Amino acid sequence: MRKIDTNEYISTLRELTEEGREVGLTISGSSMSPFLIHERDYICFKKPDRELRRGDMVFYQRETGQFVMHRILKVKPEGYYIIGDAQMEIEGPLRREQIFAVVTRVKRKDKWIQKGNFWWEFFEHVWLHIIPMRRYIMWFYVRVRGFK
Repeated sequence: MRKIDTNEYISTLRELTEEGREVGLTISGSSMSPFLIHERDYICFKKPDRELRRGDMVFYQRETGQFVMHRILKVKPEGYYIIGDAQMEIEGPLRREQIFAVVTRVKRKDKWIQKGNFWWEFFEHVWLHIIPMRRYIMWFYVRVRGFK
């Protein structure tokens, strides 16, 4: 198997989204757990064709050049506030030009899901309201998941 630089790969995918294409990749990292799991799940994304809103999973580039996929928590005049599903710290404000794609569907546990699916809606709406409780929910989740 050939290894390539992640930033180079995502830069290429970003260019494809600018051309209007939908592209995909396997999740790397744990910041979107428990919704998306490292090296198990797959996402498809494209250039946004509407105003971004709370709950959207977006791809953006940090000032450091790092590419990240997290969820919009707040949209304010000064920018977007973003958080990963496994995180308690909010990042932002991000400028609109830092966000280059919105996730359109995911392959989670070998099943394609998108807006309208129970789990999609749960994480897009409910999960964003319980940020202070995430630490305890994740602790419990890890313990239960470990006993399967």
